[in-house]
Amino acid sequence: MTIILDIKENSQVPAFMEHLKGLDYVNILKEVKDEDKSQFIKDLAEAFNDVKLYEKGQKKLKSAKALLDEL
Repeated sequence: MTIILDIKENSQVPAFMEHLKGLDYVNILKEVKDEDKSQFIKDLAEAFNDVKLYEKGQKKLKSAKALLDEL
């Protein structure tokens, strides 16, 4: 299972991260502190979620033509 977390900076973050690192069933793949990269990852995760919903028939996606017309 993969989970993406957006953790707001505060004084408890280092303790939380140390706790996660101490769990043998948790593998931290990447820590991203750059805001631009973080936004890209959030957008990408949302896009994957949209595809899942589309495949389940729960969301209708725009056609490529409609997307290009917006530009």
